[in-house]
Amino acid sequence: MAGANVRRASARRSGPSVAMGFVTGLISGWAARGIDPASYLERCDVDLRQLTDPGARISLSSYAALFNVIAREFDDEALGLFPEPMRSGSFEFLTRSMLGSANLEEALHRAARFLRLVRPEMQLSVLRDGRHARLEISETTICWSDRNDPRRVFAFEWLLRLIHSLSCWLTDRSIALDSVSFPYAPPQHAGDYALIYTACSLFTGDVLTVTISADVLDAPIRRDEAELASFLDGAPGRISMLYRRDRETFRRVRDLIALDLSEKPSLVELARRLHMSKRTLQRRLKQEGHSVRSIRDDIRRQLAFTKLARTGEPIRQISDGLGYSDPTAFYRAFRAWSSGGPRQYRKTIGEERAATTVERAGSRIRKRS
Repeated sequence: MAGANVRRASARRSGPSVAMGFVTGLISGWAARGIDPASYLERCDVDLRQLTDPGARISLSSYAALFNVIAREFDDEALGLFPEPMRSGSFEFLTRSMLGSANLEEALHRAARFLRLVRPEMQLSVLRDGRHARLEISETTICWSDRNDPRRVFAFEWLLRLIHSLSCWLTDRSIALDSVSFPYAPPQHAGDYALIYTACSLFTGDVLTVTISADVLDAPIRRDEAELASFLDGAPGRISMLYRRDRETFRRVRDLIALDLSEKPSLVELARRLHMSKRTLQRRLKQEGHSVRSIRDDIRRQLAFTKLARTGEPIRQISDGLGYSDPTAFYRAFRAWSSGGPRQYRKTIGEERAATTVERAGSRIRKRS
């Protein structure tokens, strides 16, 4: 246990790290086929004993290396999760197929068509709904009998991470996921979902549903062939290192803003607190795909969704805590994030949870009978 604690502390000190649940998910496809992962873990400086410690973490670079080692060793960029492999080079062709699009919506439709060819078990759909849009990832073939099979969980995690990171890179911006509903029970590493996807991560429904602003779909594709080679260097494992929410400057600015949302410190004030120039802070945030305003809005959005979904806190109290001058301003902001007001969102989440509870109870009764 002491060794595991040292390894967890080491991973945190050396930079961004990955929860062990993502590691066991990554190797779950081949482990289910009886293949011993020990040699692959050793090549990437991962101690085999950590697999049995759900609280253990490994460095992000070790995780990316493990992804690439397994993908190349077995010539399968889908990591043995599905009955048929996704041959090496598939990620590059997916990226190239999206690259020539006019905007993100066209790129995502191209990705959906490409995935139908190489990964027909999973389907990507892009749907507009007024000021909002939904991305849905669903199963067309039942590959796993258990809804919470580690392979099924990781398949959804992997495909969403792939689509999201590619979308961010192609548009040269960090795309906020307003909410994500995952089609399985919360895994042990669900705490890391706030870092990788969104703080508003729910576990309801039968398909994976992502909610984003519809304006994002109109974002132009800003990358070209000249930038592709450097992006593909270290792929597909490198995709796990991009557009995480714990990038250093982003994290430090976010922590300062989150201390008191009513304070609204300026860029100059934040730079002073971080002991750097205004220009340096602005440049670093831009490199990480953020701005002070986008970070503040992101904090407010995530806290609003979380508090409405998980607490019974009055809406006026939520509005005050998020630093809005009055509830009307909060209602206006929330309608820009969601398809309705905060009361409607809270009601919808409650109905979804009730339906899921009834469904699970019915399933248990059917199994007993």
